[in-house]
Amino acid sequence: EVQLVESGGGLVQLGESLTLSCKVSDFPFSSYTAYWYRQAPGKEREQVAFVNPGGAHTKYLESVKGRFTISRDDAKSTVYLQMNSLKPEDTAVYFCYVPIHWGQGTQVTVSS
Repeated sequence: EVQLVESGGGLVQLGESLTLSCKVSDFPFSSYTAYWYRQAPGKEREQVAFVNPGGAHTKYLESVKGRFTISRDDAKSTVYLQMNSLKPEDTAVYFCYVPIHWGQGTQVTVSS
């Protein structure tokens, strides 16, 4: 059974950093693009970033460009999201995704 397990969420202050991790099991991770999404209360889920197989190509939501960095370690079947200069509007549940599987989500709360 494919499993995606996120970790690294938490409560931080404005301007602080967090790194999210997502370990993927029983899946050919190295062959697929990996994604991070987020969903804030009362809002649609939105794609935050993705990284292609091999890690050479990444793309970001406009509002996180220059603050967030997505990366992957194919040897560990893990995708990361380094989040710097966090803002209250980044508060959401963050999900990792590989086709067609979702993680359970990890809460990120940024207080001002």
